[in-house]
Amino acid sequence: MTHIETLSQAVNQFRDERDWRQFHKEKDLAISISLEANELLELFQWKDSETVLANKQESLRDELADVLIYALMLADNLDFDLEEIIMAKLEKNRQKYPIEKAKGSAKKYTELSE
Repeated sequence: MTHIETLSQAVNQFRDERDWRQFHKEKDLAISISLEANELLELFQWKDSETVLANKQESLRDELADVLIYALMLADNLDFDLEEIIMAKLEKNRQKYPIEKAKGSAKKYTELSE
């Protein structure tokens, strides 16, 4: 069993022990991912990264965990293999951002010169 499968199983067990799957429809999970990502972002609002990293480690861990937990549940609901979809997306990004054009650049793929 992979680490991702172990994590997914633990998340599902926690959810199922509380009979919460009924509340975790795909739309609701997508909304929850966005809300938790915004809570993560809020930690940085009006502060520089160094201050947040030095003083908010527990909050950063908690909010990032919330995002990932909801993402694991959504992937499970959709019967997506996380390793497969991540590797496929990395391959798409390799095509859009070839090293020789993208290395050291923050430009979007549509802005990279030919």
